[in-house]
Amino acid sequence: MDALTGLLEGPKARGAFLLRSVFNPPWALRVEDRAPISLVTMVHGDAWVLPDHGSPVLIRPGDVAVLRGPDAYTIADAPGTPVQVVVGPEQRCNTTDGEDVTESMALGVRTWGDTMGQGSAVMLSGTYQAPSEVGRRLLNALPALVVRPRDAGGHDPLVALLAQEMGREEPGQELVLDRLLDLLFVSVLRAWLAEPSAGAPAWYRAQSDPTVGPALRLLHENPAHAWTVESLARKVGVSRAGMARRFAAVVGEPPMAYLATWRLTLAADLLREPDATVSTVARQVGYSSAFALSAAFKRVRGMSPQEYRTGGTAKEALPPAAPSRTVILGR
Repeated sequence: MDALTGLLEGPKARGAFLLRSVFNPPWALRVEDRAPISLVTMVHGDAWVLPDHGSPVLIRPGDVAVLRGPDAYTIADAPGTPVQVVVGPEQRCNTTDGEDVTESMALGVRTWGDTMGQGSAVMLSGTYQAPSEVGRRLLNALPALVVRPRDAGGHDPLVALLAQEMGREEPGQELVLDRLLDLLFVSVLRAWLAEPSAGAPAWYRAQSDPTVGPALRLLHENPAHAWTVESLARKVGVSRAGMARRFAAVVGEPPMAYLATWRLTLAADLLREPDATVSTVARQVGYSSAFALSAAFKRVRGMSPQEYRTGGTAKEALPPAAPSRTVILGR
């Protein structure tokens, strides 16, 4: 598994919250659900995304906005429109006076808003419910807001297909919607990673480095191998000192520190699998025993693998999250 595959394998929605919202002006939603990732796209009409830390961004039909949580934000027909509804945890909606309108504004299958007709604004939104569905390494790399304009990505059939499928109630519909959301998210991620000035993480940019790129591929493709800096350098064809110096300069941490973090990242994903055991996961990611993995996992993530498997939220030893900034692709 290379670094790109490892990054893009992260998004796996499980019962994501998807909604078609229909409004006539003036309208403004304040979103305080603390979701790790939300995607917003307009089907009809324009909208303004107003991050708490950043400038307002206009999105038009076909544009896709990815918002990294847990920071709150507002979406409105105009920057100055007063907030009318606040979306809180578990997607409960209340007016600014405290009235719960979650059910009273429901308009049918996954549809919500203030009008039964077409509405001047029709918005699709998809929300990942838990950080484990996205991956902490990806969350820490993403800017607070990424916008892929329709012109930058071409006409995206995924948006049209998602809009079509959101109104259906067929067997397996939740799974279909989850995978469509994943595909749309990954399409935006790929565009972001390909943008030279978009601020992709150092360990991703390092793939093009003639020394570090091959080393990263080796670590990702065979994390269970008993790597040392010397053996890694030998495989790449450079000196041990040269490998250590170049890797730290390009990636921001030494090779073995990166490998340790990568192994625990893989272990966290594997531990969520229903048939996995701590022993089998330990072997898959390069630990000599279940005890060795448990000790490392608890030291770095603050809980045992068993506690994590039963629904605990582990901390992760990763670089600080990306600054609260906005990236508009293609500009």
